[in-house]
Amino acid sequence: MSEKSLDDRLQGSVFLLSLGLFGLFWATLAMLKADPTVLPGPVEVARVFWSETVAGRLPKELMATLLRVAVSFGLAMAAGSLLGFLLGRHRALNRWADPWVTIFMNLPALVLIVLCYLWIGLNELAAIVAVTLNKTAMVMVTVRQGVTSFDPALDDLAFVACLSPQERLRHLILPQLAPWLAVAARNGIAVIWKIVLVVEFLGRSNGIGFRIHLYFQQFQTAHVIAYSLAFVGVMLIVEHGLVQPWEARSIRWKATDSGFRNGVA
Repeated sequence: MSEKSLDDRLQGSVFLLSLGLFGLFWATLAMLKADPTVLPGPVEVARVFWSETVAGRLPKELMATLLRVAVSFGLAMAAGSLLGFLLGRHRALNRWADPWVTIFMNLPALVLIVLCYLWIGLNELAAIVAVTLNKTAMVMVTVRQGVTSFDPALDDLAFVACLSPQERLRHLILPQLAPWLAVAARNGIAVIWKIVLVVEFLGRSNGIGFRIHLYFQQFQTAHVIAYSLAFVGVMLIVEHGLVQPWEARSIRWKATDSGFRNGVA
């Protein structure tokens, strides 16, 4: 068995063991509580999770939230990456835009959500715009930082080698930018779904946030935890199944592509 396979198996075992310890910690805290409605244990939450799933409510609300997350995440990554690249490449543009970036970075998410609902209305477009605006500035700053860290000698190399724009993008820009895009994606996934829940909590009639709001009003703690854990579980799968492998590939890609540059030089 290869060293990489052993490392992957070890990492998976540690991940599962860590989740098991978290469940044990949770069960211990639940037992110490005199009132089970305040902090229900894993067994009670699992029962609620199963009943909501069988009834079809949880999958339906989960898909509604995932759709909003996916659309907002895609728009924010596309817009933030493009703007961040332009700001990192053009210093004059970056100086003029820097106050704007600072404003959007520090504008509270709740303010943008409320303003979008007031300006656009309590509809799906307002929800997507609010989430996208909240995330775009963060992606922009990360990508801008990545672009400013580019090796200037590579631009000279591209000019001497007469690389086409497509070749520059593939062999020079993306390998240098890939780790920064992975960081932006990871931070985006960690933040954007929380903003989506707030958007649904305040002004949507479906989704995980809507259900959490409903069960909060009814003081059904087990239902709140069950719906929250459903989405956290999906985010764990995305993080460990997509983002971390992408980050690992981007690092290998950058190392491998350095051989191409050395060959051209």
